[in-house]
Amino acid sequence: MKSTSPLLLGKLQTALDADKLAVLPAEIHGVLTGLVCGGVTIENNQWVKPLLELINDGEPLSDTLMNIVKELYQDVVNSLVDPELSFSPLLAEEDDPLTDRLEAFINWTQSFLTGLVMVQPALDKSSAEVQELIQDLTDITLVELEVEDNDDNEEGFAALVEHARIAAWECLREFRGLADDEDTESKTLH
Repeated sequence: MKSTSPLLLGKLQTALDADKLAVLPAEIHGVLTGLVCGGVTIENNQWVKPLLELINDGEPLSDTLMNIVKELYQDVVNSLVDPELSFSPLLAEEDDPLTDRLEAFINWTQSFLTGLVMVQPALDKSSAEVQELIQDLTDITLVELEVEDNDDNEEGFAALVEHARIAAWECLREFRGLADDEDTESKTLH
């Protein structure tokens, strides 16, 4: 289930285009997810500085774009702690060619890893499970972009996306100190 509304994505793309910022919505979503899952201090908008460093060389965004990014950030936080497990990487639309969706996914994955490393520079000190998931995501960024649109590749793509969802949740749990048995409904990140 995709939690981010197409309306929000459209607003984000329009604002990025208006500001002539060469960043894709998938990259912004990936960075935000990596920062949140990595344990960035959420209070007092502490996530804003690392985000700006990654997407705009530390320069501020226009008010319009920043408001949309804040809305997307809240969507990331809400979907990650949603008991219905609504979190999903932000990708191209399902009716887009598989190559386009795969490219968006690779951009998301690279940005997720970059955001994660910004907050957790010593990933080699994380659990073996998280290290393996991080390695898997790193390997995903190296996949061939030219793929045929067929059922086997669609199934493989869906498996990659599901793997990234699991990796995000495992990083969230480890780096935010959430235990397996904690009630995510009662856990507030914002």
